[in-house]
Amino acid sequence: MKTYIQPQVSDWTELTTRPTKESKDLQKIVLEVFDKIKTEGDKALVDFTAQFDKVQLKNLFVTSQEIDEANQLISNDLKQAIQLAASNIEKFHSAQFEKSNVIETIQGVQCWRESRGIENVGIYIPGGTAPLFSTTLMLGVPAKLAGCKNIILCTPPNKEGKIHPAILYTANLIGIEKIVKVGGIQAVGALTFGTETINKVDKIFGPGNQYVTAAKQVAQNFGVAIDMPAGPSEVLVIADETSVPKYIAADLLSQAEHGTDSQVILLTNNENTLNETLKELENQLAVLPRKEFAQQALNNSRGIVLKTIDDCVTFSNIYAPEHLIFACESVENYIPKIINAGSVFLGNYSCESAGDYASGTNHTLPTNGYAKNYSGVSLDSFIKKITFQKLSQQGIKNIGPAIELMAEAEELFAHKNAVTLRLQDLSDKA
Repeated sequence: MKTYIQPQVSDWTELTTRPTKESKDLQKIVLEVFDKIKTEGDKALVDFTAQFDKVQLKNLFVTSQEIDEANQLISNDLKQAIQLAASNIEKFHSAQFEKSNVIETIQGVQCWRESRGIENVGIYIPGGTAPLFSTTLMLGVPAKLAGCKNIILCTPPNKEGKIHPAILYTANLIGIEKIVKVGGIQAVGALTFGTETINKVDKIFGPGNQYVTAAKQVAQNFGVAIDMPAGPSEVLVIADETSVPKYIAADLLSQAEHGTDSQVILLTNNENTLNETLKELENQLAVLPRKEFAQQALNNSRGIVLKTIDDCVTFSNIYAPEHLIFACESVENYIPKIINAGSVFLGNYSCESAGDYASGTNHTLPTNGYAKNYSGVSLDSFIKKITFQKLSQQGIKNIGPAIELMAEAEELFAHKNAVTLRLQDLSDKA
């Protein structure tokens, strides 16, 4: 981890840049895969799975027998942990329901808004170096709560053509019935266009590698919505003299182990806190099973000493982290100053892992600075909002003349006439 002691404000922009990977013509690759899926359907999915995942699939969909087998492979302790997480996630997301509220904007004019679940959604669950069964909860639970009618889960198989049992157990627990053994660009393509056996969806959710991310972005050109732009995982920690260096180091490593392109940032107003954290990083990294991933991520990461905690918050708002950990004893006064962050963890005991798994908040969050203009996944991500209005005779009388004047000023005379005819009939009846 590179360190910086009180850098000039003019250097902050450079210090907030993310690491970039070698540029590839990803869009060209995506379009080639998409084109084959459009023309060959299921056959293309089988061929691409053989090419990229090195397995020849006999069946694209997970069978009930495979789900039963997965259930036997999961320990009772893990089942209970998943059930606890599912319960907390459901509680948090259930509280996000919006009650319909009828507003009378003027006498005789009633307006309101109602929610409807997006009918067809696709959920992508990574299954590479880390099979993220927790993401199945984060996406599946709110999708079910929202009332999405058709939920399709795609995840890549291993070389035996199987899906990680924890993913299958979790999907079955929350009631997801359609599970497809397809990953990568081809999974996004199948959800975008549909095949003989896989239905086209209206919106695609879920994280993935650079190929999946590129595929989701291209899918938008074909009328499919996505949850958000995604990228490598990241965390920014703000610390002071009350912080615990071994906790900070553990939090930094918990993100660094995601992958070589992850980034972690430590901001502090206390140089001793930085130095003690660096020592802890070295000790904990040495015994970490995924230390090769974490070490490469740390090479792209930074520890920065600034003058004040207020400066740290300002820097953080420029960086707009996916995860922000405020690892200090007293944080309440700083909460209103946090403007850009995907999810925030307050105090020495609020580790980012809590949000990743079981506190109840969603871990599908904007990365790469998109926290400046995107929210993380929530119940609303799976819902459309439809507005309604109802006008009485008095209502059209009250706003009709204003509509006529505005429509005429825009030279939209059919718009004006739709009001004029009604007002004339009411006048004739009077």
